[in-house]
Amino acid sequence: MFAIIDVETTGGVARFERITEIAIVLHDGEKVVSTFSTLINPEKSIPPGITQLTGITNEMVEQAPKFYEVAKQIVELTEDAVFVAHNVSFDYNFIREEFARLGYTFSRKQLCTVRLSRKVFPGLPSYSLSNLKRHFGISAARSHRALDDTLATAELFERILAEQSGKTIRSMVNHGIRESKLPPAITLDRLHAIPEACGVYYLHGEKGEVIYVGKSLNIRKRLFEHFADPTNKGEKLRAGVADISYEVTGSELVALLHESAEIKRLLPRINRALRLRHHTGCIFTYTDQNGYRCLAVGKHNSRNAGKFDLVADYPKIDNARAHLQSIVRQYELCFRLSNLDASERACFHYSIKQCHGACIGEEAPETYNERVDQALEVLNRRLSGNFFILDEGRTEGEQAVVGVQDGRYIGYGYFDASFDAFGTEDLLESLSTPYDDPDAARIIRGYLDGKKKGRVVEW
Repeated sequence: MFAIIDVETTGGVARFERITEIAIVLHDGEKVVSTFSTLINPEKSIPPGITQLTGITNEMVEQAPKFYEVAKQIVELTEDAVFVAHNVSFDYNFIREEFARLGYTFSRKQLCTVRLSRKVFPGLPSYSLSNLKRHFGISAARSHRALDDTLATAELFERILAEQSGKTIRSMVNHGIRESKLPPAITLDRLHAIPEACGVYYLHGEKGEVIYVGKSLNIRKRLFEHFADPTNKGEKLRAGVADISYEVTGSELVALLHESAEIKRLLPRINRALRLRHHTGCIFTYTDQNGYRCLAVGKHNSRNAGKFDLVADYPKIDNARAHLQSIVRQYELCFRLSNLDASERACFHYSIKQCHGACIGEEAPETYNERVDQALEVLNRRLSGNFFILDEGRTEGEQAVVGVQDGRYIGYGYFDASFDAFGTEDLLESLSTPYDDPDAARIIRGYLDGKKKGRVVEW
């Protein structure tokens, strides 16, 4: 059974906007068997631009049922059916978000008629619903009204079914996975039951041991990608998988921190990059007798402590050396003064005009040190200060919090964001003691430098 669905909304972002109308057309693969549609009171004002687009006014939805009043009917209509929509992620995310506000996890197999149309009818100038209706002569009374768009999508779906044997649809529902290629203990139904949420997932071996840990903004989608991967890497990842478990985090930053810590704690045999429990490589800085700021790669140990200023640490010395070489080239620093060239006088790069001559005193220390300071700003990405990062939680009304004290990661947790006020002590009490992970500061620093940021609160 296929549940062909369309929703009209107060805006484009499911987390912040609400549904104003929903239509569901049940299709058995041959014909429409039933229809359902209703306006929904979104419990917020409909913007004028949306009203102009859909024709749905605040007055029209004032007496309409609220979503929770039709939620049970939606669950029953879509149960054991594939969720079909034109640009399915939009409609599916809105309905899933409405259910999440009620504390219910809505999960259905999905099928997108945009993707299907591109596959079955290649070469068309546009795959918008309005253009496809015009191309195929599909009549619909009104665009951007849920039932009319859903009936038009149903007719488009029938044309797609008539053009192919069903293999394309089965492949897209199951993300290209053939059940015969799955590990014996993993079924497609098992994969479809996993939430489409941000978090950390675990692949277990036959004895229950964890053989791989990963993180994703969409756990279910990532697992489908793993099991559909035809490469040797995919085969290696699938080998010996007997079970799957997961932990929803909501926050991407929490997922990154938890994944890194779990890999070091569990040492899964397939994970490699994040398994090192201690960093052994470092970049140090010191000033020589002539006043030049020098750089050097060394081991992270007590013998170096106090003798030089630590700039940055790395999992291995080779990682530190490679980064230092890159920075020295970028800022045209001296390879000898960076301890990357053993020459007694001019370094090799001076002869090819990539060093300004600090190694033989041709460049003044003041000028040279200015570029070293610029390089140090790039190299020194350690955390400092006391602050919290507030991010998306696991459920509606919850927020994740990551704590940093004196530049040191002190854990993550969750708190009820519905309270009007919360203090430093409240947030500190919500934190769990973290696993000692040398990569935690780098992960937090990278997250803060990236485009996606939680709210930073200093304390």
